[in-house]
Amino acid sequence: MATETTGQTVSTCVVDGSAVGMPQLCFDWWPNQIFWLTVTLVVIFFFLSRVALPRIAAVLAERQGTITNDLAAAEDLKVKAVEAEEAYNKALANARAEAQKIIAQAKAEIQADLDDATAKADAEIAAKLAESETTIAAIRDGAMDSVKEVAKDTAKELVAALGGSADARSITSAVTAKMKG
Repeated sequence: MATETTGQTVSTCVVDGSAVGMPQLCFDWWPNQIFWLTVTLVVIFFFLSRVALPRIAAVLAERQGTITNDLAAAEDLKVKAVEAEEAYNKALANARAEAQKIIAQAKAEIQADLDDATAKADAEIAAKLAESETTIAAIRDGAMDSVKEVAKDTAKELVAALGGSADARSITSAVTAKMKG
């Protein structure tokens, strides 16, 4: 592989001091490239392990702590929301029960007032009915007396018109007998 020119050993990848093709593929330069690759990787490793990775780990730990705290806070808020909902439902049920109680009380008061008004109206109606019956009985008695008087007068006039005479006592007894049935 090596050819002699002017007493020097020259590689086939180097011609007149410059590389032919890609120098990375020249096997004569590989040991040098491997050395610098190793040095570079070691420097990068120490830089990453001493500086960059601890910072990244701290940021990740902080984010994980924040996420954990946020999840715990969300769980606490969820529990509080469930408790608030239960308290709301309990207050709503109490309010409904109180409303039903108020409605029942109002209905009872209205029914009592209605019963009182009905009893008062019934008493007034009964009083007016008794008064009316008394008045009707008085009118009926008065009417019967008037009918007897009219019947007596009519009978007396008829007897007189027919040419007869009758005393008041016989006319009264005849009208009374007819009125009784």
